[in-house]
Amino acid sequence: MSKIMRRTVFDLPSSFRITFGGPMVLQSRTAHNVRAPRIKYPLWYLQRERSKDDQQLTGDNRAFIKEAVHDKFGMPAVIHGISTYDVRSPLSEDSVECVNVEWNPKLQRTGLIARKLGNYPMWLDNGKSVLSTLLQVIDNHVIKYIPPGEFNPPRKPYSCPNHKKPLGCLLVGAESADPQYFTKQYCGLFYREGMMPKRYLGRFMVSPEAALQPGTPLLASHFRPGDFIDVRGKTIDRGFQGVMKRHGFHGMPATHGVTKSHRRGGNVGHGGEKGRIFPGTKMPGHMGNRYRLHKGAEILRINYKYNVIWIKGVASPGETNSIVYLYDTILPLRKHKSPPPFPTSKVVDDDQLIDSYKEHVYKFTDPTITYEEDK
Repeated sequence: MSKIMRRTVFDLPSSFRITFGGPMVLQSRTAHNVRAPRIKYPLWYLQRERSKDDQQLTGDNRAFIKEAVHDKFGMPAVIHGISTYDVRSPLSEDSVECVNVEWNPKLQRTGLIARKLGNYPMWLDNGKSVLSTLLQVIDNHVIKYIPPGEFNPPRKPYSCPNHKKPLGCLLVGAESADPQYFTKQYCGLFYREGMMPKRYLGRFMVSPEAALQPGTPLLASHFRPGDFIDVRGKTIDRGFQGVMKRHGFHGMPATHGVTKSHRRGGNVGHGGEKGRIFPGTKMPGHMGNRYRLHKGAEILRINYKYNVIWIKGVASPGETNSIVYLYDTILPLRKHKSPPPFPTSKVVDDDQLIDSYKEHVYKFTDPTITYEEDK
């Protein structure tokens, strides 16, 4: 069979493919980084924001609507440094139930929703400087718990279809907002629990032993200094970029006869029978705006007054003021060595407990670091 005939057979669709009596091998190559198809309107999708329309309300009518909202949900307040509403859900009283279940490494806790504030330097006791990233937990509350038997997401994991963990789904909301700016269907998720609508929602897979009652507040004390967490966020949108910035190519030489190819990628194909470009080849394209997971970030400091967490390094995804999700790390060598607050920490009104540092991290309330010459 000639080369032309062989290429024609391979390029034809399966319905028009010609078969021969002799042996013929069809090769199929697939890329490992092919993204899953997007679902434009999932089954669980609810329109969140309503269309803005000018209803031509008078000043008295607007004041009456604001008063009715405050009577039902409470007055605006600043709690733990976050602008929210001073309302307590009727289900949040004694919400952290003591089910007499001891923590073990096989149990999976819930996560938190935080906002990335920026970077800040920290110092160790020996004077070494360490860069850190500030994450603020923004008014997190448990909205709903779905048991393992009832949780049926539209998109299921396909890596291990036969391996099923008995995990439930915990819906967590962050940053309360005025219900006038959301649709009636979206506000219905929160009215049953007597809470304000949340701007951000997150689903966390938890063990049935770690389930929490709706209305339970989640604070930064859910983690401890010295623990390792995974940070998930959306990377900075860089737009269309070349191979040097997108993939770290070195580029062509500046001299030695190179003309108008200083920042190009070079050869991307093959010759002969493989005269094509394989899927997954590193080429120019859109950079950023993808969810990425930073694993094994160490917590250096926690401020309980403003719910701020300092993590080591500046590699957490997302730009300043973006939303990130915090989880217990999945790295086997960095998991909890001692029992963490399970299923979460209780709210303790202690004005003396403001900051907590990891061991060997310099505390700003201590005297200045001094050095003495070796004798």
